[in-house]
Amino acid sequence: QLQLVESGGGLVQPGGSLRLSCAASGFTLDDYAIAWFRQAPGKERERVTCISSSGSPNYADSVKGRFTISRDNAKNTVYLQMNSLKPEDTAVYYCAARFRVCNIWRSEYNYWGQGTQVTVSS
Repeated sequence: QLQLVESGGGLVQPGGSLRLSCAASGFTLDDYAIAWFRQAPGKERERVTCISSSGSPNYADSVKGRFTISRDNAKNTVYLQMNSLKPEDTAVYYCAARFRVCNIWRSEYNYWGQGTQVTVSS
C-alpha cells in the first residue's frame, strides 16, 4: 500500500522552528517530486514548497528564506525545516507526491499524507 506519513507538527511560539518529516512506504521517493501544502481554517490549500526528483527546490514567496525543503532518499523521507515561524504559518501541513517534476496544482499530485497540525502562537 502506497502511503505518505507526516510528522513533526506541534505548537511553537512566533520566531520558533519546527522540522516536519514526510516518510513514504510502499514505494521509493527517488523518482518523485514531493511538495508540502498547507491549509489554514477557511482558506484554500496552497503549495508552500516542492522538491523535484532531481533535488531542485522552489518556494512560495511567503516562506522564501524561512523554510527549507530537503530529501534523504536513503531514508525515503522528505523534510521541511521551518524557521522564523509566524502566526500566519498556522495550518495543517500535507506532503504530496507526483512523478519527477513539481507542479503548482494540488490536483496533479497522486499521493497525499493525512496532514500534521502546525500552530504558531504565544
